[in-house]
Amino acid sequence: MKNFIPTVFRFVSGKTGRWLTLLAWICLVLVLSLTLPQASSQKNELAANLSEDSPSQEAEAIINKEFPNEQGTPALITFHREAGLTDEDLTQIQELAGKLSEEPVANQQSIAPLHQLPVEVLKQQVSEDETTFVLAVLFEKSAATADLEKSLEELQNTASDVFSTDPFQTKIGDADNLSARTTGPVGIAVDAAALFSQGDLSLLIGTVIIVLICLLVIYRSPILAFIPLIGVGIAYLVISPILGGMGKAGWIEFDSQSIAIMTVLLFGAGTDYCLFLISKYRSLLKVETKKEIAMANALRRSGGAVAMSGLTVVFSLLVLLLAEYGSIQRFAVPFSLAILIMMIASLTLVPAILAIFGRISFFPFMPKTADMEKAKKAKKPKKTWAIGEFVGKIAVKHPWKVTIITTVFLGIFALLSLKTEYTYDTLSSFPEDMPSREGFSIISEHFSAGELAPAEIVVQTEGKNISVEDTLNELPYVAKVSEGEQGKDDAGMLKYSVELNTNPYSNEAMEKLPDLREAVEKTLSDNGIANSSDKVWIGGITAEQLDTKETADGDALLVIPIIIVMIAVLLLAYLRSITAMIYLIATVLLSYFSALGLGWVILHYGFGVDAIQGLIPLYAFVFIVALGEDYNIFMISSIWKKSKEMPLTQAIKEGVAESGGVITSAGVILAATFMVLTTLPIQILVHFGTITAIGVLLDTFVVRPFLVPSITALCKKAAFWPATKHLHESNEKEREKLENNQTV
Repeated sequence: MKNFIPTVFRFVSGKTGRWLTLLAWICLVLVLSLTLPQASSQKNELAANLSEDSPSQEAEAIINKEFPNEQGTPALITFHREAGLTDEDLTQIQELAGKLSEEPVANQQSIAPLHQLPVEVLKQQVSEDETTFVLAVLFEKSAATADLEKSLEELQNTASDVFSTDPFQTKIGDADNLSARTTGPVGIAVDAAALFSQGDLSLLIGTVIIVLICLLVIYRSPILAFIPLIGVGIAYLVISPILGGMGKAGWIEFDSQSIAIMTVLLFGAGTDYCLFLISKYRSLLKVETKKEIAMANALRRSGGAVAMSGLTVVFSLLVLLLAEYGSIQRFAVPFSLAILIMMIASLTLVPAILAIFGRISFFPFMPKTADMEKAKKAKKPKKTWAIGEFVGKIAVKHPWKVTIITTVFLGIFALLSLKTEYTYDTLSSFPEDMPSREGFSIISEHFSAGELAPAEIVVQTEGKNISVEDTLNELPYVAKVSEGEQGKDDAGMLKYSVELNTNPYSNEAMEKLPDLREAVEKTLSDNGIANSSDKVWIGGITAEQLDTKETADGDALLVIPIIIVMIAVLLLAYLRSITAMIYLIATVLLSYFSALGLGWVILHYGFGVDAIQGLIPLYAFVFIVALGEDYNIFMISSIWKKSKEMPLTQAIKEGVAESGGVITSAGVILAATFMVLTTLPIQILVHFGTITAIGVLLDTFVVRPFLVPSITALCKKAAFWPATKHLHESNEKEREKLENNQTV
């Protein structure tokens, strides 16, 4: 293995090998594209997030078995006229119900026979202010979201034939015309899928544009700006069919959200890896006349850090396989596979392309050796990124001051992270003009908000006459309770549909469920039902969100420590220093909590966000910690190598100066790609993109250039403990002292 890797690097850089490498990647793309489906064709928007043994899913299984007549998923068609519904409006609604009964749209299961009722009966179902009416249409639970979307389009076409003006196109609040919006579980699912599908292409285009602009600004070379994008693009063309094939085979599941974030991660991290190689290649072209030798040496010097950084991210993402919540678990394979293939491409494909172009890659600012410059009677190029050298000097000269100031700065925002509010409200992540959110707003204003998604309470009464309905009606947060329905096979099993008087997607509604369960269990216990806690089940959207919160919290407690331990092991194996491993992990954790706090300040006080999505802390942790360690690894590896040749203080200054420019460029590009997510109309991605970008910027401009070098300077030779044998001989006495202490 020791000789194999340099041989591969020489082959990739060689005159024949570089062309064969490029050809091999192109052939791989063609073979995979012709034999496997693309990832976009295998997305599953209905993939389950909760396990079958979670309380809400157990309740749903019982409901499906004992109460099969209500297995449909409801779409709530909300009709509204600001000036009040007319008899003509109600008559047309009846006509629509009649048409849907006689000629159901695709996947429609049932609809209330409103057309068979007198108009006076319908008026009793209108809101108290006589402005709103809700028509419930049940669809098959097995229908895919894409099929439901077509069903709703068909339903709207039917409605346009019934009403004089299309109510689905009428603006909400129009006093002269009837408006209609589709909400409920079907409307929300369709809108969610539409939001992600609309963002796929725009996200890809936006990411490519922002990366291209950044590369043009950094290198001022039109050729070089496209080389990383070509590498990332070819890697994407390899990744997509592999994921598609795995999805088609049923090995993995992924949805639009997974693909969207994977695209950003691939372009951001992939470009970073290319930048580290390009930086080393450019510096070596200034001392080496042959581009093949310069590339082979660039790979030899930067390849280990690139591989280590890539593997750190890959293994961190694979830990997500241990998560129980489906949305988190589904990130693991697409993300880790993308980083792995991109890492391989950064060490083979991109070097091959750079070796083919050679110095022309950097046109018009082509790097030249001293002899080349002399031959052209040109001035020797100035040092790049002098700021890095200045920052390195500060960290070495005033390590205590720099450490204290940066720690306090980050610590303040880390403490503010404790103030962050979280939500699991799906609707709050939608734009305000989305039909399902508009429909819900109308329902909550003119009816009970809980009508949108009632809680389903199932109790085992063992055939006893127990007043569960009275107990539920007495609860102050319950707006309406249906009559108990007996189970199909078990007459002692009763089901109640409970409408809460608050938004069923809100934290407030979730907080009421444990109290509701306790009240029902007490009623059963008071009536002689033993083990009453095993005789109550709660289903519905609110119960599912409560399970989501508890499952995600449990996943965080499991995944986060494992990722920390795994990164610690990788750092220890690479650096062979316990001291460095400890403070590198500590600094990146500090930047993570600081990013949460600063992100909350910006989102809450700057943009009026009441709460961020509850899954974001775990999402952000994986990316900020794993990607943050990338930058630490690149800089520390530079310091470690230089410490073999010079005193540590000088190694720190030169290491920061050498790696500073490229790490800053990489950090800016990575943060910019995550900020692209904020352009999408999906709040969970806006919040995630904002917080992750902040974390990357804190790592780039605070942790890496100031905090880590200053801590290294404070630790002095102890930073290398116990691996001190490689240190420069000018520090022989300190090294011997450390070795003696280690022996003791």
